[in-house]
Amino acid sequence: MVQYNFKKITVVPNGKDFIDIILSRTQRQTPTVVHKGYKINRLRQFYMRKVKYTQTNFHEKLSTIIEEFPRLDQIHPFYGDLLHVLYNKDHYKLALGQVNTARNLISKIAKDYVKLLKYGDSLYRCKCLKVAALGRMCTVLKRITPSLAYLEQIRQHMARLPSIDPNTRTVLICGYPNVGKSSFMNKVTRADVDVQPYAFTTKSLFVGHTDYKYLRYQVIDTPGILDRPFEDRNIIEMCSITALAHLRAAVLFFLDISGSCGYTIAQQAALFHSIKSLFMNKPLVIVCNKTDLMPMENISEDDKKLIDEMKAEAMKTAMGASEEAVLLKMSTLTEEGVMSRLLDQRVEAKMKSKKINDHLNRFHVAIPKPRDNIERPHSIPQVVLEAKAKEAAEKEKRKTEKDLEEENGGAGILDGHNVADFLDPDILLRLEELEREEAIRQADGEEEDFEMDGEELTDEQKEQLAKIRNKKAVLIREHRLKKTVAQNRSTVPRKFDKDNKYTTKRMGRELSSLGLDPSAAVDRARSKSRGRKRDRSEDAMDVDDEQEGNKKMRVRSKSRSMPPAHEVVPGDGFKDSTQKKAALKISNSSHKKRDKNARRGEADRVIPTLRPKHLFSGKRGKGKTDRR
Repeated sequence: MVQYNFKKITVVPNGKDFIDIILSRTQRQTPTVVHKGYKINRLRQFYMRKVKYTQTNFHEKLSTIIEEFPRLDQIHPFYGDLLHVLYNKDHYKLALGQVNTARNLISKIAKDYVKLLKYGDSLYRCKCLKVAALGRMCTVLKRITPSLAYLEQIRQHMARLPSIDPNTRTVLICGYPNVGKSSFMNKVTRADVDVQPYAFTTKSLFVGHTDYKYLRYQVIDTPGILDRPFEDRNIIEMCSITALAHLRAAVLFFLDISGSCGYTIAQQAALFHSIKSLFMNKPLVIVCNKTDLMPMENISEDDKKLIDEMKAEAMKTAMGASEEAVLLKMSTLTEEGVMSRLLDQRVEAKMKSKKINDHLNRFHVAIPKPRDNIERPHSIPQVVLEAKAKEAAEKEKRKTEKDLEEENGGAGILDGHNVADFLDPDILLRLEELEREEAIRQADGEEEDFEMDGEELTDEQKEQLAKIRNKKAVLIREHRLKKTVAQNRSTVPRKFDKDNKYTTKRMGRELSSLGLDPSAAVDRARSKSRGRKRDRSEDAMDVDDEQEGNKKMRVRSKSRSMPPAHEVVPGDGFKDSTQKKAALKISNSSHKKRDKNARRGEADRVIPTLRPKHLFSGKRGKGKTDRR
């Protein structure tokens, strides 16, 4: 189980939010009303309670911050040095020390003002002391606002740190930048470390886990290290140095024998010798990577000598291990020999311990005796082989559109040709020619013959169609003028139409000029303008029936305009009417007590006068006692 989990540290609010949280809690959790009849002792207790409660809240919040942030002297040296590299332990301790000092000052302020409140002689004096106490507490907290902001930034960064267990089986990968460390990490674990063909892609520690023979291994990918003095190394390189110095792990030192990383084998060997003091008492494996680009047989004699020197140093560190276990030749496509070597190291450590005899007494290894000399090789059924092949085929990565695009030559390539080859360079000139031809056709076709539905019109029909089109154009222009900002107003009622522009006579004249019969349109307009009148010949019974019908119509229209309270309307957020009824019932019962106390809402804290003057003053005469 991981011992250090920095993701659980509580959020550190800034100074202003801190004060708002504490003061609003004090206002909500303590009494807020003082009555005239309170004795001085009760007034003192009232304000002392506020000061003590505020101090307690400040103390709890600040204590949570101090306790949850790790103390660099009490945690594992790896995390202590890592936090020092990332944040500078002097600034870190100073910020926590200021928070601790503020906590003590607030406690002292509360203690002093509670002592003064014990001897407050009036309501005004007690209130002033309470305000002064809370004000001084808030002033102390405002002074540590920069420290709180610094601690919050550290908390956010620490939450992103990997959860590394320093006490478990660990594999540590190190070497120059761009030698294949992250690629190997992705092969042996499920970690998804970014891999790019340039240096310092990995800028922090990455952790992955892998299983080998029922044992869990923690694999740590470190950023690349350059061969330069200790003082010149940056924070990214110091993370790797810290992990190498403090973690008890099997170290894999990666060598890029192809030179594609940008560094020669001599430079990588120099780095190995400069940091070999960090490999003491740790299993060390030298991994010659990228053998697919440069086989070991093709490297020069000088480089072979350098690798042999590194191998000799590794054998000394690994306490006499074999050459095959110390030097691995691999590409990131293979995993040969790495995990088996780690298991061998663990078995050797167990065998050298003093508890080996206790363990051996518990084991019994049974070796069966052969019954004959016949060889019986293992046989795998064909069905199993087919199933395994089918499973491997299904695991193949399905090709995406991007893969197909890369196969065809990349972006901008279509069927082996560049998309730019299909563009016509004279397209703008041709577009101008088309526009000129269109303008000539429009000029020639201004007096073209009118045709409708493929039939030529007579002269009279052409004249009427021209008038209609002209009239339509005039109406469109007038409408557009009305829609401007200056004239965008509602239609003027007819009773204010003094010019009588819109009358039935005018409509009749215009329809007659168009050759249409206006009588039907005029009659319809007049019937709509008159409205409905009641027939005076109806008797009283008919009148009552009509009123009852109108009443039913009004009720029906009202019910249509406003649905019942329990009916679900889209957007209410209820599943059905039953759920809405239950919610309304709970809502009504929730404010019943508030309504009974004549409260306006949940925030109404007004306390009415308990003894109204008109009821409790003056002399009472006979017969006046009933109103009390």
